[in-house]
Amino acid sequence: MLADARLGPALATLGRARVKEVVVATQERARAGEIAPEAVADEVVAAMPPTAASLRPVVNATGVLLHTNLGRAPLSPAARDALDLAAGTTDVELDLATGGRGRRGAGTMAALAAAVPDAGGVHVTNNGAAALILAATALAGGDSQGSTPIGERSSTVRGGREIVIARGEMVEIGDGFRLPDLLESTGARLREVGTTNRVHRSDYEDAVGPETGMILKVHPSNFVVTGFTSSVPVSALSDLGVPVVSDIGSGLLAPHPLLPDEPDAATELRAGASLVTASGDKLLGGPQAGLLLGDADLVHRLRRHPLARALRVDKLTLAALEATLRGPTPPVRALLEASVESLHTRATELAEQIGTPATVVECVAQVGGGGAPGVELASAGVALPVDLAVRLRDGADPVVAHVEQGRCVLDLRSVPPSEDARLAAAARAALG
Repeated sequence: MLADARLGPALATLGRARVKEVVVATQERARAGEIAPEAVADEVVAAMPPTAASLRPVVNATGVLLHTNLGRAPLSPAARDALDLAAGTTDVELDLATGGRGRRGAGTMAALAAAVPDAGGVHVTNNGAAALILAATALAGGDSQGSTPIGERSSTVRGGREIVIARGEMVEIGDGFRLPDLLESTGARLREVGTTNRVHRSDYEDAVGPETGMILKVHPSNFVVTGFTSSVPVSALSDLGVPVVSDIGSGLLAPHPLLPDEPDAATELRAGASLVTASGDKLLGGPQAGLLLGDADLVHRLRRHPLARALRVDKLTLAALEATLRGPTPPVRALLEASVESLHTRATELAEQIGTPATVVECVAQVGGGGAPGVELASAGVALPVDLAVRLRDGADPVVAHVEQGRCVLDLRSVPPSEDARLAAAARAALG
């Protein structure tokens, strides 16, 4: 079988061991009577994976723009090109002019600084939780510096300082990871203030003292509390004498008219936040990364902290993030801002391409990925029989749809227009 000429390309791209696995598995199917012995060769060719990686491309027709299980933000063509470039040998830490060592990711940091001019300093870690844990470790962890004014030298305090945080902001961030556990792993001590639904400035004032390392504001990005509630903005906390860290989560760098209640980095910094932490693979539309934006001296201190080395990003992330910041509108932003009329037009054309029993329907999409909780985005899509949801996922070109009211819905708010033909072909195959 390995000598079959048709397996030549697969041997070149997948390697002999991976190809042999497919051959042996197919032969076992023949021995078990699942396929005829004479069909083994054709089945092997058909079963050969396209790449050496196990990941499969998926069409996201769920109506959730930032679907965590599907990798959150899809990268822009510019970011994908940057990944291809960075995959080879690059000048990631080399100054070509002098031949000496250069600052790692200098171009990316410059692009991030330009995107958030209110930040005196910027840094990038490997995800949003890493950005927060680096800040907590440096400001309040077991070997943290005392809460002296930013930029002034202070003695090291062992045993951890206090992080003052509202009780209603002690969130679980997904997959069972809880913010209190994350913060306490740094050696810091948590000082909860207020109640589940209400907190006041006086609560923070009473809690801040010599042992306070930082005040942490966390945006409850995956739930909404309504009714008899109150919270304290950064602007009312910035004069309490300790650094205020605002974890905005979703990575919105500036206000967006469609998401008026979603916190953004520029607004939080102008309100007096010493540091803002966010994710790069959500509303920013880039690769997984943690963004640290804020006071120049504080960011420099975080960048030089020993833990920063363990949390640093690779050249692929640096390249994709810079291309996202400097390049054209990323897919997530384009999907968010698409007009309902354009979605209806696409849904009508898609239903015609699929044929009976496809029908055009109105949908309600959402941002997802821990961003803009409770915000409903008007959308349009195509409804199919509910049993097609499984067939679409199991197809040669997988499609993940949204199941509601006993029907399978292909919500186009989360599908780039360039994937419409692919979506139609997958639907026809599932019906076929």
